[in-house]
Amino acid sequence: MATIRNLGPVAQLRSEASAHVIRYRNGQIRQSGRGLVFWFRPETASISEVPMDDREMTLFVRARSRDFQTVVAQGTIGWRVVDPEMLASRVDFSIDLRTGRLRAEPVERIEARLSGIAGQTVLQAIGASPVGTLLDAGPAPLRIILDDILRAAPALAEIGVAVVSVRLDHLAPSSELERALQTPTFEGLQQKADAATFARRALAVEKERAIAENELETRTELARRETLLIAQEAENARGRAAGLAEAQGLEAAADAERIRLVEGARAEAEQRRAGIYRDLPPAVLLGLAARELAGKLDTIEHVNITPDLLASVLGEFRRTAPLAAPR
Repeated sequence: MATIRNLGPVAQLRSEASAHVIRYRNGQIRQSGRGLVFWFRPETASISEVPMDDREMTLFVRARSRDFQTVVAQGTIGWRVVDPEMLASRVDFSIDLRTGRLRAEPVERIEARLSGIAGQTVLQAIGASPVGTLLDAGPAPLRIILDDILRAAPALAEIGVAVVSVRLDHLAPSSELERALQTPTFEGLQQKADAATFARRALAVEKERAIAENELETRTELARRETLLIAQEAENARGRAAGLAEAQGLEAAADAERIRLVEGARAEAEQRRAGIYRDLPPAVLLGLAARELAGKLDTIEHVNITPDLLASVLGEFRRTAPLAAPR
């Protein structure tokens, strides 16, 4: 916006470098340029200020495809002024000579013209194709068409405006149609997810079955080894029992042999003793018996001698007495 300082009958205008200022007097251009500073008389001057910087406007078009489906195109269009004097002659860019502000809204008029041309182009391009083709192709083909149309549009060239960029950020159907179009893809993805889930569960079941089979095989092997161990322990026990029985049999045989030898020796000794006693006289036998009896008795309190015993002793004594005389 230009800065105007009024000093009585004259005024000074100071403009920015991004604005093209045109001063008219009596319908003729007196001064024209960017960033001008000059004095003028307000009662005889008319001044226009045209912005020379690049501008951007928002594009939003709701169109219908060939198959009668609503499609929304959204983006931005960049434009600039290439001929400010021509533009000032076609669009009112005059400023208030007291405040320096634009009297009208010329930028909105230019953007309205741009929006009309772009909207008509988008409507025709979308209406020529079904919605599936448009969505599959994306916004790129439509952007190229729009860019070519706007750059070559006579309605813009004749007012000194040129399009510098066209961007389409969004090309989408209505929300209901978008959900309907998303359903097959969503269902396909859901089926893949379900298949993956089922495959994961089947793999988990297979792993669990493999683990159970491994555990069963391990238990079976342990049971078989336990059976072998029990059989081996039984065999070892039988071997130990047989060895023990054999050892006990050998020991019993040795004991029996020892007893037999001892008893044989004792029987032989008794037999010899009996043989010796057999040849002894009865008196001697009685004496030995008395001595043996005396050796087994601790004390003798009474001795009973019967007449029979005394008679037999005396009889034996008489028979042995003659044998002792020759000595």
